[in-house]
Amino acid sequence: MARRSVGMLFLLQLSLLLLLHPSGTMGCALVAVDSPIVPLGSAVTASCTIHSKLCRGLAQEKVRITWMLDNEPMAGMQSQGPGDTEVSNLTLPQFNRTQAKLWCWVEWNGTKQRVGMAQIRAGYPPSKPFNLSCILNLSDYGLTCQWEPGTNSHLPTSIALKCAGSRAPAVTGCTPQGGRSRCTVPRRLLQLYRHMEIWVSATNALGTAESEHLCIDPMDVAKLDPPALRSIQSIPFQTDCIALTWEVARSNAHMELQCELRYRTPQDTAWALVTNIIGHAGTAQCCGFLFGTQYSFQMRCRRSLARGYWSEWSPGRNYTTHEKAPTGKLDVWWSARPARVGKGLEVQLCWKAPRQQEANGRVLGYHVTLSPRRRGRDPPMVCNTTHTHCNFSAPAGTRRVYLSAYNAAGEGAVTEVVLLERKGQPLAGLRAVPGGEHSLWVHWEPLRVPVAAYILEWQRVSSEPSRCSTCWQMEHDGAATTALIQDGIEPFQQYNISAYPLYKDAMGVPVHAVAYSKQKAPSYAPKLHLKSISKSSAELCWEPVPVEMQNGFITGYTIFWANSTTDMSSSTVNPSLSSFIIQGLKPSTLYKVHIMASTAAGGTNGTSLTLVTTVLDDAEIQFLFLTLGLVFVLLILLLICFQKNRRVKQQLWPSVPDPANSSLGKWVPAELQQEPLQVPGVKEPGPATISTVTVLERAVGKPPCAAEPSIPCTAPQEDRGSPGRAWSAAEPCRDPGGSAEPVQYARVMGSGYKGQQHGPPRLYLRSSSTQPLLLDPSPSPLPYENLWLGCPGDAGCPEELPATFPLLQGLRIGGAEELPDCRAA
Repeated sequence: MARRSVGMLFLLQLSLLLLLHPSGTMGCALVAVDSPIVPLGSAVTASCTIHSKLCRGLAQEKVRITWMLDNEPMAGMQSQGPGDTEVSNLTLPQFNRTQAKLWCWVEWNGTKQRVGMAQIRAGYPPSKPFNLSCILNLSDYGLTCQWEPGTNSHLPTSIALKCAGSRAPAVTGCTPQGGRSRCTVPRRLLQLYRHMEIWVSATNALGTAESEHLCIDPMDVAKLDPPALRSIQSIPFQTDCIALTWEVARSNAHMELQCELRYRTPQDTAWALVTNIIGHAGTAQCCGFLFGTQYSFQMRCRRSLARGYWSEWSPGRNYTTHEKAPTGKLDVWWSARPARVGKGLEVQLCWKAPRQQEANGRVLGYHVTLSPRRRGRDPPMVCNTTHTHCNFSAPAGTRRVYLSAYNAAGEGAVTEVVLLERKGQPLAGLRAVPGGEHSLWVHWEPLRVPVAAYILEWQRVSSEPSRCSTCWQMEHDGAATTALIQDGIEPFQQYNISAYPLYKDAMGVPVHAVAYSKQKAPSYAPKLHLKSISKSSAELCWEPVPVEMQNGFITGYTIFWANSTTDMSSSTVNPSLSSFIIQGLKPSTLYKVHIMASTAAGGTNGTSLTLVTTVLDDAEIQFLFLTLGLVFVLLILLLICFQKNRRVKQQLWPSVPDPANSSLGKWVPAELQQEPLQVPGVKEPGPATISTVTVLERAVGKPPCAAEPSIPCTAPQEDRGSPGRAWSAAEPCRDPGGSAEPVQYARVMGSGYKGQQHGPPRLYLRSSSTQPLLLDPSPSPLPYENLWLGCPGDAGCPEELPATFPLLQGLRIGGAEELPDCRAA
């Protein structure tokens, strides 16, 4: 269904196109406008007439007419015309387009078709041309005129140059081509030496405009060919005059000419002009030239007493005037100090090269002498140099030296230099301000005493000093309070300026000032370095910006810092400082820090520095380490004390071996051997000898202390309290824990010490084991440990056992009160 609708619509459009095709619509529609060209902004009226009978297929249909101005729909008024016509009228109250197409459309069965069109243009009447001028070219005698066309009229405009003679009608002299505003009238239409009237005419559909009429004689506007300079000479010698000769062009030979001469040096930008030179004379003299100076000369001519044009300037011709000995005095600056060796002076002399009007040519060199020149004798010379400075030694007491310049023509005037001492009054209020990018104005306050001249020195800070002739100048006006310095001044560079007043008999002490001719932001900012950091502060340092990179006076350094959670903070630091401490930081926090260097013209940011604050301050860290160190030392000392003190070791870490598991407990000999008692000498002490060892062993089922009736627990009455006697407990011997487990005791009989009256002491050994206890001087498999060895009464115990009993070595010896579970009788 959709395809059928599309096909029907296509057939309708095709039939309408065939119906309204131009070959079949001739006379079907007519579009008319009141004027195809109208003034811009005026009203336009148009009509479109449709003849239904002439348009096949529209006779039985209702015709609807619409308008389009280019692509913009316009509303017209449609009505029934005479006969079978439909008419639509359109009025545009203000036509503001320079050109447009107005289309008439017919709508039939929902389809629109253009049936007619009218093109409309709008603009202005032509503007009046102005500034008309003409030049006669003598090569072909054609008159070339040019003018200004005025404003654009937006309409096709024809331009023509009209000319008329005194007795001839106006004719078109020429028509410009290619939209240009100039053309040439041929010689056949000109009347030479007679006045002619010339003007420009501009015409378009809205009107005609003419320029002002120019009434001229074509020969009065002729532009002559330039003359040619032939020779230039200096005459007479030692004067400032020259003579020139020239020739005029052949085309101008029959005319009265008026000429001009101009000249300049290579250093000059403006020309010097010599006027009122008679052209046909061919020669002229001019004066006022500098000696030994190169000049460039040019010449031009025109008709005398005429308003015509000057010829072009002739090609330049160079000429150098003759030289003359230098004149005038030189500007001199000096410094003198006592010689390192001897009694003379070391003098440094600087001077300015003479100005061009004083040099009178090219200076070949300079002479420095210690006395003036006199007739018939030459003074002693200390310098003969081509430079503008000289270092020499002079005798002590020298106060004057003499300087002169010379060229090819001779030696010039002598300049007397008085070596004044620097002891005069200094200037006050010296300051310097910019005079431009390449100059500085220096100001100072006037002095009350008369001043002969001033010396100004300047030097770029941190730059290598150049020759003295480029860093100083002399001001000869003693009443001056300002001076302009220009030599070698560059923007964005710092200069140190010194000023010296020169008095009649002394030189003033210098004063100094620093200045920039122009400032800008520093070339770069310094790089920050972290000097120290704590949990709440950070100390930063930086190297100052070099003077060559400051580009102006540093007004301050600004430090910016921030972390990830707080806003940016800043602080301005005096430019004389090179460190700063940031306070109030948070512990264990990351911060971003950067620095900005500023001048009066702007600031420059440096690179960012990242820092992290610490958890503790240095003092806190030191205190913590000191505390830990003290604790460690105390622990070491305690361990050493415990290792060295046996009693403390026994109390804290007792070692109780099990005798039942020892090898000695399992080693039982067949019989005990009796050891003979050996008594040492009376005079010398000897080791104690054990005489008898008795082992007490309780039989099974017997009460304690009754296993061996021959060895009672109670010592004999006669032995109690006697030294060297045996003792025993009266009650059964029990284990320290209170158990009734049988124990073994051994009675050891030994010899006494020196001076004792009784027999050898009897010693009892107690063991917690039920195994037999045997003491034998022969080596045993393993020694006993932690055995108690008691000594009865006041007999006293030996400090150590005899070496013949290795099993008892290291046993502790004590009194009866130290034997557990046994009490003395």
